[in-house]
Amino acid sequence: MLSKTSIIIDASKYIEELKQKVERLNQEIACARNIIAVEENPMPMVTVETLKKGFLIDVFSEKRCPGLLVSILEAFEELGLNVLEARASCTDTFRLEAVGGEVR
Repeated sequence: MLSKTSIIIDASKYIEELKQKVERLNQEIACARNIIAVEENPMPMVTVETLKKGFLIDVFSEKRCPGLLVSILEAFEELGLNVLEARASCTDTFRLEAVGGEVR
């Protein structure tokens, strides 16, 4: 016959193992949610080319991103870039093509 102490110790170990399994599952679920969120809401793609006088910056997002244009223009300002020419489209997708140069 098992003693009450050994039953309690075994039960305690079993509960601890279950807690660890639940924690691992929660971590896996969180990771899967992050992957799904990134796939559903991909970050805008940004390319930058160097021109003779300045840079050509191309930003594209498959989804509309309210406020993205303002954020980009603020980032240009923080970087000390002057927008010399720009084309933007924000209907179903977002696209910005801008030629920028350093502020002198």
